Amino acid sequence: MEHVVRIKAAGGIEQLEYAGITLPPPGPGEILVRHEAIGVNFLDTYHRAGLYPLPLPAVLGAEAAGIVEMLGPGVADLAVGDRIAYAGHPVGAYASARILPAARAVKLPATVDARLAAGSLLKGLTAHMLLTRIYPVVPGSTLLVLGAAGGLGSLLTQWAKRLGARVIGTVGSEAKAEVARANGADAVIVGRDADLPAEVRKLTDGRGVDVAYDGIGGTRLPQTLDCVRPFGLVASIGQAAGPIPPLAVEALGPRRSLTFARPSVMAYAAEAATYATAAAAVLEMLGAGLAPTHTQHYALADAARVHAELESGKSAGSIILLP
Repeated sequence: MEHVVRIKAAGGIEQLEYAGITLPPPGPGEILVRHEAIGVNFLDTYHRAGLYPLPLPAVLGAEAAGIVEMLGPGVADLAVGDRIAYAGHPVGAYASARILPAARAVKLPATVDARLAAGSLLKGLTAHMLLTRIYPVVPGSTLLVLGAAGGLGSLLTQWAKRLGARVIGTVGSEAKAEVARANGADAVIVGRDADLPAEVRKLTDGRGVDVAYDGIGGTRLPQTLDCVRPFGLVASIGQAAGPIPPLAVEALGPRRSLTFARPSVMAYAAEAATYATAAAAVLEMLGAGLAPTHTQHYALADAARVHAELESGKSAGSIILLP
């Protein structure tokens, strides 16, 4: 018998259920993968809360790493015993083992540990999307990364620095500021009540940043708009602080002349060619030393506790569940 964490209904952590299931054999084009580690993302809390609804009951989780244990008919590019990771649809990673479309599996190089891959692939795909497609970052670009001590913020900052960018990070505490600096942030703005636009203007000689990545949402997003130079870009990539108020098109321009993006990494990863290219780039970066500054490990059965800590803002770095 396998174990999963699933949601019975959309809502709070009380809707999470640790349960036993029996898996069928994999069908055509599928594999059975036994998980070694499972990545936790803010996306999981959005699925649980019903912001992005799933057919219920649903097993959560959009990334994991493990060992191929069984092949379905027609699977030719994988073998039993292969080390693989995956990210994106279909969700269902909060499990000791699962049936997965073989096309989603990415072979892990020997240089990448399963736990690192499980906690970094989806976040790495997000960073790749933001740095290459949403706003192609070049040497000399100036970036604002909100939540620079988080799992995504860590990878985004480190990758941007490797591209030659200047990174300004925001964090909620001095302890997290140290994490952001360890990630390579050139400057860190500390405090949830900081006057973000004023601080950014000081750090950019009044110009503003070229691009801002806002995973905080809530009332922070309107402030983020004031941090970006004319004809720069704001990417809204989450709402850790709560729902985002309605945004009038006049808030973007013509006075500010901003470009606004609300990209989905799940949509990005759903493009087969993009997924293959981006996943290979992420694994190459992980093998070269890109990694969250701090990784927390929990048992799969403790998923409700993990969601509570993630939503409280107390966590830093990457979080993985161990079956």
